[in-house]
Amino acid sequence: MSFHTLGCKLNFAETATFQRQFSERGFATVDFREDADVVVINTCSVTENADRDARKAVRQALRRSPGAYVIVLGCYAQLRPDELAAIDGVDLVLGAEEKFHIMEHADPAWRKDQVRIAVGDVADAADFGVAYSAEGGARTRAFLKVQDGCDYNCSYCTIPMARGGSRSENIERTLEHARDIIAQGFHEIVLSGVNVGDYGAGTDTGFHDLLVRLLDLPGEFRVRISSIEPNLLGDDIIALAVANPKLVPHFHIPLQSGSDAVLRLMRRRYNTRVYRERVEAVLAALPDAAIGIDVIVGMPGETEEMFREAYQFLVDLPFTYLHVFSYSERPGTDALAIDGKVSPQERARRSSMLRTLSQRKRRAYYDRQLGRTLQVLFESGGDGSVSGFSENYVRVSVPWQPGLENRILPVRCESLGKDVVVGTVLEKPVIDGAYVALPVVGA
Repeated sequence: MSFHTLGCKLNFAETATFQRQFSERGFATVDFREDADVVVINTCSVTENADRDARKAVRQALRRSPGAYVIVLGCYAQLRPDELAAIDGVDLVLGAEEKFHIMEHADPAWRKDQVRIAVGDVADAADFGVAYSAEGGARTRAFLKVQDGCDYNCSYCTIPMARGGSRSENIERTLEHARDIIAQGFHEIVLSGVNVGDYGAGTDTGFHDLLVRLLDLPGEFRVRISSIEPNLLGDDIIALAVANPKLVPHFHIPLQSGSDAVLRLMRRRYNTRVYRERVEAVLAALPDAAIGIDVIVGMPGETEEMFREAYQFLVDLPFTYLHVFSYSERPGTDALAIDGKVSPQERARRSSMLRTLSQRKRRAYYDRQLGRTLQVLFESGGDGSVSGFSENYVRVSVPWQPGLENRILPVRCESLGKDVVVGTVLEKPVIDGAYVALPVVGA
């Protein structure tokens, strides 16, 4: 059988769990591009392009494996099940709750006599479905799902409709999965979710409590927060990163717009003053921390003046990089009723301006790393080099040598390459308990 995942790291973590469930029942996995008897496609629906990509993936699977039993699940499946079921060859469509019971819904005889749709009311979604995945299949970084769903009501977003309300597994079960990840040899745990900082909502245990318990686990690993809302990034979490180097100095903090007027249209839970204060609090405590930002351009009602205000806010803000998204009309969202539509061409222009700004900011941040020593988790090699990410999310490359992959080693940053810092490893790697001699620099 084969698997294909679209969208966020949360989807990838869930797909990896589905794959393990099938594997435990004797199914072998092949590449999505190969012929398979069963195909599972985990979809996204955050944009119109995501919907289009989901339909395209289904048709690709049917061309490659015309006789396959095709299961489609995820956000698009929850929001538009009939559209997927209408594609000739789709056999099973599972919603937000039902996907966690995939083995119960899948036909044991793998019959293709009729399409089955199992999509309930997302308001009833209560299962959490703890999941984790390895990035790129390498046992270096594991993405651990700690939270799902969202109780926020942003005017442009379908996630609450696709995934339901905020929920999370209890802390002991979450720690069990973290221990399993560490035991498998992963050296970095990336905490993932729709709204990670909302972990434990409605209980006596919050995200800070989870972090404290995670960081107290034995083993050689570090913890990275995938993303956290500015209103949930408290001083206690920042202080924890200062006190414990296992919590890396990298915070991805969604902004969405640098215009207060647009933030109100979006129904975000903060303004630019609060956002700037959070960024400044991080950098006051951790001057070398990386700050990542999500931004949406072309929201209905975003005038040229509002965009210019947002652009200037970002020019003046000390951040590392941007993830830029063009607004996409989503059925069922309140943003559709807002006047002042922005043309696709204008959205593209604004996106381009912000991506150029992001490149400049990232390059300047990388330049500031020269001469510093960073702790790099090496992941992959090729063309005579091996690279990985530092604690502050800098992509670092060094000449290849045995013993570097899946190890955290100190690297002196020496020069800038294309979207990478080039450096020298300062400590001998160890293979099977023995030190490996490093080549002499300049020899």
